[in-house]
Amino acid sequence: MRAVLTWRDKAEQCIYDLAFKPDGNQLILAAGNRLLVYDTSDGTLLQSLKGHKDTVYCVAYAKDGKRFASGSADKSVIIWTSKLEGILKYTHNDSIQSVSYNPATHQLASCSSNDFGLWSPEQKSVSKHKSSSKITCCSWTNDGQYLALGMFNGIISLRNKNGEEKVKIERPGGSLSPIWSICWNPSREERNDILAVADWGQKLSFYQLSGKQIGKDRPLNFDPCCISYFTKGEYILLGGSDKQVSLFTKDGVRLGTVGEQNSWVWTCKVKPDSNYVVVGCQDGTISFYQLIFSTVHGLYKDRYAYRDSMTDVIVQHLITEQKVRIKCRELVKKIAIYKNRLAIQVPEKIIIYELYSDDSSDMRYRVKEKIVKKFECNLLVVCSDHIILCQEKRLQCLSFSGVKEREWQMESLIRYIKVIGGPPGREGLLVGLKNGQILKIFVDNLFAIVLLKQATAVRCLDMSASRKKLAVVDENDTCLVYDIHTKELLFQEPNANSVAWNTQCEDMLCFSGGGYLNIKASTFPVHQQKLQGFVVGYNGSKIFCLHAFSISAVEVPQSAPMYQYLERKMFKEAYQIACLGVTDTDWRELAMEALEGLEFETAKKAFIRVRDLRYLELINSIEERKKQGETNNDLFLADVFAYQGKFHEAAKLYKRSGHENLALDMYTDLRMFEYAKDFLGSGDPKETKMLITKQADWARNINEPKAAVEMYISAGEHVKAIEISGDHGWIDMLIDIARKLDKAEREPLLMCAHYFKKLDNPGYAAETYLKIGDLKSLVQLHVETQHWDEAFALGEKHPEFKEDIYMPYAQWLAENDRFEEAQKAFHKAGRQGEAVRVLEQLSNNAVVENRFNDAAYYYWMLSMQCLNIAQDPAQKDTMLNKFHHFQHLAELYHCYHAIHRYTEEPFSSHRPETLFNISRFLLHSLTKDTPLGISKVRTLFTLAKQSRALGAYKLARHAYDQLRGLYVPARFQKSIELDSLTIRSQPFHDNEELVPLCYRCSTNNPLLNNLGNVCINCRQPFVFSASSYEVLHLVEFYLEEGITDEEAVSLIDLEAPRHKRENKWQEITGNNSQTLRLDETMNSMGDDDPFTAKLSFEQGGSEFVPVVVNRSVLRSMSRREVLIKRWPLPLQWQYFRSFLPDASITMCPSCFQMFHSEDYELLVLQHTHCPYCRRHIDDPSR
Repeated sequence: MRAVLTWRDKAEQCIYDLAFKPDGNQLILAAGNRLLVYDTSDGTLLQSLKGHKDTVYCVAYAKDGKRFASGSADKSVIIWTSKLEGILKYTHNDSIQSVSYNPATHQLASCSSNDFGLWSPEQKSVSKHKSSSKITCCSWTNDGQYLALGMFNGIISLRNKNGEEKVKIERPGGSLSPIWSICWNPSREERNDILAVADWGQKLSFYQLSGKQIGKDRPLNFDPCCISYFTKGEYILLGGSDKQVSLFTKDGVRLGTVGEQNSWVWTCKVKPDSNYVVVGCQDGTISFYQLIFSTVHGLYKDRYAYRDSMTDVIVQHLITEQKVRIKCRELVKKIAIYKNRLAIQVPEKIIIYELYSDDSSDMRYRVKEKIVKKFECNLLVVCSDHIILCQEKRLQCLSFSGVKEREWQMESLIRYIKVIGGPPGREGLLVGLKNGQILKIFVDNLFAIVLLKQATAVRCLDMSASRKKLAVVDENDTCLVYDIHTKELLFQEPNANSVAWNTQCEDMLCFSGGGYLNIKASTFPVHQQKLQGFVVGYNGSKIFCLHAFSISAVEVPQSAPMYQYLERKMFKEAYQIACLGVTDTDWRELAMEALEGLEFETAKKAFIRVRDLRYLELINSIEERKKQGETNNDLFLADVFAYQGKFHEAAKLYKRSGHENLALDMYTDLRMFEYAKDFLGSGDPKETKMLITKQADWARNINEPKAAVEMYISAGEHVKAIEISGDHGWIDMLIDIARKLDKAEREPLLMCAHYFKKLDNPGYAAETYLKIGDLKSLVQLHVETQHWDEAFALGEKHPEFKEDIYMPYAQWLAENDRFEEAQKAFHKAGRQGEAVRVLEQLSNNAVVENRFNDAAYYYWMLSMQCLNIAQDPAQKDTMLNKFHHFQHLAELYHCYHAIHRYTEEPFSSHRPETLFNISRFLLHSLTKDTPLGISKVRTLFTLAKQSRALGAYKLARHAYDQLRGLYVPARFQKSIELDSLTIRSQPFHDNEELVPLCYRCSTNNPLLNNLGNVCINCRQPFVFSASSYEVLHLVEFYLEEGITDEEAVSLIDLEAPRHKRENKWQEITGNNSQTLRLDETMNSMGDDDPFTAKLSFEQGGSEFVPVVVNRSVLRSMSRREVLIKRWPLPLQWQYFRSFLPDASITMCPSCFQMFHSEDYELLVLQHTHCPYCRRHIDDPSR
């Protein structure tokens, strides 16, 4: 770092303070009782402002540049505009010591000996705050939130924008170390606000906003009068009683002197965003300096080390872009780097670092040695075990312990020195002198070797990788290249300021100059491109360029030199250049040129680089053929031309080498059919057909399917033509092909039919199947398209296909909820088991979904299905058991439907008596295993409710007792508990009107019958109405052995006359009255009815004795008294005798369920079908 005086002026009075306008154009100085305004560019005094009556001590400019303020010993503060006009003046009680503008809000702080004031443009008055001591200086934080006040008693007070004290920093020196200047670091990159403090205890200190000190006090050895930061906060300026301005780092490390003066320095500041410094002295001298920071750096191959912030060293890996910072905490004067070594010179010592490992990418350095001695040198070089100091004409070699081992004295000034490598401890140095001499020195040898001597001074040197060539840049900007052994000048190029050999290629170097980069390969002409800076290294395709203070790696394609080699067919040399770094296009060009030159090894390497497998396969095939003894270069070149697209040249070479077939294959593969035909001439018809087929394939591939179809048809390739037509949906073309084909050509016709089906044209598909006689496929077509009538007609003609028709038909019906039709279809298909499985699944689903009415219907259908299957003797017993089981389930679910609706819905359509009868019937019918979905709790709950309502209190109590032992849902719990209590207030008996009567033995049965739905006396099963579930006045009877059903029906139909009862009415007339009397002269009916006599005769015992009738009893019965369930085989018919013929009973002819006629008619009117089996009233089949 050095300071260059730009301009200087002298005022008559002491310069106490100064301030820059934020844009840096103007400088305001406090000189005596005036303000002096200078132009910073040339030091011209623009104006002298007079407003104060006494000495001006301080001045400050607002951040927005619109106004500035000055404070004076006359106790006043004046606000000035940027146009140098005074606009406002206010006073304090004592002289003004310091003023400072808030950088964020432009609030002005003015400090006097005993108080400080805060003023802003929007305020009318100045708010003032008392101070315990004299305020000597002040400074705002970057965000304008806090104001730091420096006191004469050594205390620092931190205040907020309202003037309230937030932090008080009491320093050890106290009043013996008055604070004379403070300043906040303006850097926005710092995480914390940092306050720099200079006191007259001759110390420099740093504090955080919290009041915590950062580090230790730095001794100054003089009384500081002013402190200020550079704009970005990287450096600090300090001036005072030592009559000079010193430059410090932001951490307080002294870097050097800016300018020495003749008197105390009272103020010094940096021009905003620049390296210019202005200094104001006690004798009135104003000095304006430019600071020049020189570049201190070192380079070895891909590692570059440079100085940063004057005290740090950054090592950069130019290839990986990694960086590492080494903090020295002292001024870095020189840097040298070599392999794994790094040497840094600071004022009092040289520090040698080494890498932690030998890894080429390792960036971690550690201290190896320290040479604690002050050295003065122009250049510094480090080797594996030594450091080399260059002092004018002398070179000194020192060990890392600081011992001087060797010294070389040169004839002239040393202009350039470079380590060129070598074994550790024996490295070689390349040295260029001002007199043009170039020497080679080994660190273990006292004698320097003169390589050559030229007439002009050396500026830059470099040696090629093989140490055979030397490149020199002289003071005339000429690059000269010599052969080291012969000392011969190989060539020279003008306009060079630096030169570097390529470390990976012997014949390549680059040099820079005049804003251009020049690349030279061998003796070929120079290739130029624009580049700013100096070339300092050349590695492969990367050129390391130093521009300003930074170095960068520039990727430079080596295309130009590569093409120079290619023009001379020097393929191997061109490949070496390409390896340094060229574009993919250049690699391909190299590969093609080498391939055409039949230089297969180079071509192969180049194609591998661009990953072109196609050409690599070609090269491999050629190499294999060469190994097998093939030597025809024309044939190899023909293959190359064919791959490159030079087809006619390839064809000529194929023909010349006697391989016409290869030319033909090439043309057909490339779809050049016209060229192929021309090449063939009038040849073999088979080859012509093959050409047409290939042409059709090509038309198909290029998305011209119609042309392809026509070509395939002309070539006889019908299958391919059909495939394309079908894929594109061309029905007309398919019809045309199908009708033209012979019926013997089965495969293409089947393919046509397949596409007709796929394209939804079943009619043409049927026509095609008929043409080839494929009836099975025709049946499948009708089934798939659901043309059932055509399928049935075909099934009638060909019974062997019936199962193929009716099975899918049944499945289709079942899927469409047409189960009865599905049953018939399954029967016709002979799949009765399938019908049963479908219905079982439907029944189970209905139960799970609480559709108990549907479940009853499905189970009834299942039972009838099983009865139908039972006609097969092999399955009779199993199916009859299933029949009775499903009939039982159908009855249960039919009953439970009413119970479920009653417990789920708010209103019920059933009368209480019906619900009472249903719940009783259901409880008597339930066996130990309750069927899925039926709730015993709901059944007992319904029974209890209806029993209570109808007066059957005893039964209601029993039902509630039963419920107590069951798990009851929460919604019924409260109701059941309440009713269980209240039922106890009712009498313990049942309503006698509810008691069921047995019509066989006339016994009154209990409401709760342990035997179930049979009489407790005669064990005769009750017959219930399928709607109200009242006991019907019917008694079942059986036929005597030997009487067939047909005979029994004919005997009943005879209706033999019975003896009529004669009831005689006698009329007696008196004087005042008339009397009518009935006189019965015959026995009662029971005595005359043979059936009644049969009941009485056969009754008795604990076992059930059925009523068996003979022919005479049958003859005595009336047809209207007998109901017959005419079950199909293998079941027998069931006969029931009505004891109240006038009370009409209706039996459904389909399900044989009994109803009171009135109930049945009402239900049929409501639903238009039987409520149990759902037989429609208009359906005669059932």
